Amino acid sequence: MLEESVWMAEELKLPMYKAHSPQIGMRRYFIDLLTVLSNHCNLCPMARHLAIYLLDLFMDRYDITVKQLHITSFACLLLASKFEEKEDKVPKLEHLNNLAYMCNVNVVLNKKDLLRMEMLLLENFNWNLYLPTPAHYIDYYLYVSIGENDLHNGWPITSLTKIKDFLEKYAYYFLDFSVQDHTFLHFRPSLIAAACVCASRICMQISPAWTTQLELLTCYSWEHLAQCIEMMLM
Repeated sequence: MLEESVWMAEELKLPMYKAHSPQIGMRRYFIDLLTVLSNHCNLCPMARHLAIYLLDLFMDRYDITVKQLHITSFACLLLASKFEEKEDKVPKLEHLNNLAYMCNVNVVLNKKDLLRMEMLLLENFNWNLYLPTPAHYIDYYLYVSIGENDLHNGWPITSLTKIKDFLEKYAYYFLDFSVQDHTFLHFRPSLIAAACVCASRICMQISPAWTTQLELLTCYSWEHLAQCIEMMLM
């Protein structure tokens, strides 16, 4: 709980996303690329979402060539994995080049260029990668995502564990869905995570859609979440 409080405090300091990138039309491609790369590297959701967030913020500030965007994407992945993963999970240069070839990325990475880009990214973020994303909240919220008094299709839930497992899959689907559209960046990360849980409960026909316990834990009411949920379910 203390860690989540720290994340929520840091959330208030996040830079404003303006969607000003001249390459915003290519954003979807690079988000998909980072998703594929992180999956092949078996990185945790927090590393993947941090890499995407770093790229979004950097693209929002600069006009970058396509080649440099590829290098920047790999550098964001490296920084995020170094911040969120254990040392043995950080991708090696040879592995990244193999993945680049597999993904038809016409770039040969070298240590010098990657290090230079990592340094540039760190300077842009004032050497602070303590940037909360929805992935940093989701497991905390999922812990109380199902309660004993909840109903499934109007009936008492016979297996909380089974329902919770299904709901977790839905929540992670919505979590990854939220990075596909840059307009989600106008919501707070904690709100997006809460909306993922609520949207999952709606899809699974669990009532009520949002409980008092979840509202107390997340500090968000249904009214706070409604717009974000609508974007997820439309």
